[in-house]
Amino acid sequence: MRYHPISNTLFIKNRTQFCSKMKANTIAILSSNDVKHNNADDVMGFTQNNDLFYLSGIDQEDTILVLYPDAYKKENREIIFIKKTSELIKIWDGEKLTKAQATEISGITRVEWIEDFEMALQYMAFEADGFYLGHNEHLKRATKDQQTQQDRMIAWCKQKYPLHDYYRAAKITRQLRQIKSETEIELIQKAANISVASFKRVLKACKPNIKEYELEAELTYNLIKSGGTRHAFNPIVASGKNACALHYIANDALCKDGDMILMDFGVCYANYNSDTTRCFPVNGKFSERQKEVYSSVLKCLKDGSKLLKPGVIPSDYEKQMASLVEAELIKLGLLTADEVLNQDPEQPLYKKYFMHGTAHHIGLDVHDVGLYSRPLEAGMVLTCEPGIYIPEEGIGCRLENDYLITKEGNINLTEAMPIEIEDIEALMNN
Repeated sequence: MRYHPISNTLFIKNRTQFCSKMKANTIAILSSNDVKHNNADDVMGFTQNNDLFYLSGIDQEDTILVLYPDAYKKENREIIFIKKTSELIKIWDGEKLTKAQATEISGITRVEWIEDFEMALQYMAFEADGFYLGHNEHLKRATKDQQTQQDRMIAWCKQKYPLHDYYRAAKITRQLRQIKSETEIELIQKAANISVASFKRVLKACKPNIKEYELEAELTYNLIKSGGTRHAFNPIVASGKNACALHYIANDALCKDGDMILMDFGVCYANYNSDTTRCFPVNGKFSERQKEVYSSVLKCLKDGSKLLKPGVIPSDYEKQMASLVEAELIKLGLLTADEVLNQDPEQPLYKKYFMHGTAHHIGLDVHDVGLYSRPLEAGMVLTCEPGIYIPEEGIGCRLENDYLITKEGNINLTEAMPIEIEDIEALMNN
């Protein structure tokens, strides 16, 4: 693996917390993600199921975790099943984890081969009253129209053990994963630090008539060279009017002299993510109008991020952030105070220029799991990302940082990434 080993104390603690929330005499089964095929015999890069990783640290395909805290036999309380290697696999794909390595990573003493899972479960299942099974339960973009290893596990268990009770593992993990441990915060900070260096590299490479994908290449080079395992998501490198498309990822346009670039990107380090957005002028000098829009968005970021503190309800925060952006839209001449005063509150006018939310949890997922009805608490990590988009002017501006909530307020984990106009221009013209 490309990242430094993580102490298994993190995963041991996570399992202890998870098991403490399970119903009496139940078994939790969490399975790894599939290796997704592309075309012919090619495959996409493997990404582990984050709940499985959270509880075990195992970052390998064909893995199943079984937790049975009330098992009569102590050796049945924690079992990790992994892929059995062979000489053929070693020749074609390289080494897989040994049982000893799986124990070292996870802190789980009993490690078995995945081919023995069904028989091992059979010995325990009829002692138990129910199962906790994993499934992708994302609030914003749930899995759609595709079958996963988790789906197959659910179907198999219900066919094999139809009279047991069934519960959702995700209901527990979404509660636990929102509060980050010190180790998790360090990993997110590592991802953020790599993103800072990557952004600075892009600023130095940018010039008129460069292609957006060339800047993406600079980003990717530094990400991999610095030990980042992968992009947290497909990076957005959007120049000019392209910046007004929120999820633009074509990155194939020419960066023209006089345009501004919006770059939204993240680094995934040890499966933990950063998520940042910056805007900068192609030619190294903001125009007066670009400065006005940029300054308004930056003011919203600075003022809005102060609202991220313990006890705040996310929906209340979003309303206050919308008011901040609304005031800046009036200042920029895009709305008038009278129009805002007489608007339909169910269809606010600001949504023409600002149409998205500004805070989401971040961690093992870029849009991390959790309920947005839950007040903010110390240990949560969230983004703050206001934006203003003016298609008729070919200007789209969004600025985004990552914040750790503390008892006193918050800490900007991406503070080292240049954001002031004079700092960006200085870096680009040095």
